[in-house]
Amino acid sequence: MHLSKKCSAFKVVLSALLIVALLQLIYLSFLSKFHGKQQRYRYSELFGGSGAKKNAHPEKNSRKERLRYSLSTGGIFDNSGQYRVYKNLIKSDFTTNQKPGSDPSSNILALATHTTINNLHHLESLLERWQNPLSVAIFAHGQDVKFATALVYALSFFCPQIQALVDFHLVCLSGETASFPEQDREHFAGLEDCASVFSRLETHRDKYKNYAISGNISYPNNLLRNIARGGTESSYILVIDIDMMPSADLHQQFQTMILKREPASDEVFVLPAFEIRHARKMPATKTELVQLYQVGEVRPFYEELCPRCQAPTNYSQWVNSHVRGPANLEVAYTLTWVDPWEPFYIGPHTVPLYDENFKQYGFNRISQACELHVAGYRFPVLSTAFLVHRGFKIQGEFHARKDEENKRNRVLFRSFKEGLKTKYPSSNRRC
Repeated sequence: MHLSKKCSAFKVVLSALLIVALLQLIYLSFLSKFHGKQQRYRYSELFGGSGAKKNAHPEKNSRKERLRYSLSTGGIFDNSGQYRVYKNLIKSDFTTNQKPGSDPSSNILALATHTTINNLHHLESLLERWQNPLSVAIFAHGQDVKFATALVYALSFFCPQIQALVDFHLVCLSGETASFPEQDREHFAGLEDCASVFSRLETHRDKYKNYAISGNISYPNNLLRNIARGGTESSYILVIDIDMMPSADLHQQFQTMILKREPASDEVFVLPAFEIRHARKMPATKTELVQLYQVGEVRPFYEELCPRCQAPTNYSQWVNSHVRGPANLEVAYTLTWVDPWEPFYIGPHTVPLYDENFKQYGFNRISQACELHVAGYRFPVLSTAFLVHRGFKIQGEFHARKDEENKRNRVLFRSFKEGLKTKYPSSNRRC
């Protein structure tokens, strides 16, 4: 009798457990179907199709139509005819709403940068620090053209700060075209918020080693710099690589400084450039930077690869220069350009363009610094502003053809310098 009661109780417990397990399976099945439906809706919302509600987000539908129109133009060819350029592929709200005759003080300084899709993940931290207008030129090749188009559109769709401040431009080979990615459902169905888009970008992180793009395709860095520069209407522009970080509050500090100065079109404001160990947190202020510099966690940019290329900045003078306060940006000292200095600087939008014949590694920035010198520019160094590159640059990390590219561009640089004599016949400056 007692044994019978125990068996009966066991059956009840077992039945209850089976019912709970069955309910959990039903619930998980429901969640899976709901998530799938939500994913399909998100995809439709992004790229169109029957699942999209046309009037649900009129501002986002408008963004989608602007992208369609940008792509339908087929872009334009660069001067060499080797590349196809989709300028303003996606415009920020800041650019879209900018009206002629608006207050110029609201648009003093913009940041311009360039990248391939494998380094675009840096955009998140860069914009978090910058928080002002930013122009990004992206080079894509092969399947990455479609991938880049979809991902930058998804970034502008899901990320409010990117939507507000970032303009995207796309460059591919002249024989390639970008298209609206509405048929690639499986590849992009997981995009549902800003974090998921950056997670997808992480999967392409470090796909190429520096300039080693598949198929021996040349990375047109100076073309990209010019496109990013030309994508902004600001009075001054800072052009950097996307894996560099400016000091905090640079935009506001520079605006305050420049509005107090007499306008001068023949000067560019130098930001000393550094590189930091990968594990270290990016410094925000000069005080933080100097502390890391003194213990060897930060060092001058390119110190191991080409110390002469940055030495004219005079790092010891800058590190020891008096600072009246972190918010008081001013000129610490002024330098004359010397070979082979290649400074990063904030310059007026009228400065000469980068020479687009330089591609891949070597002489792409120094050629432009050389031209600034011949054209008569001065190089004042800012007291508390700086740039930091993520990670130390070391010899072994470069792609196999670096030395070959550098040799070829050295020959091109000699020809470039001869051309400056004709371009600036009244200048007695040489480089």
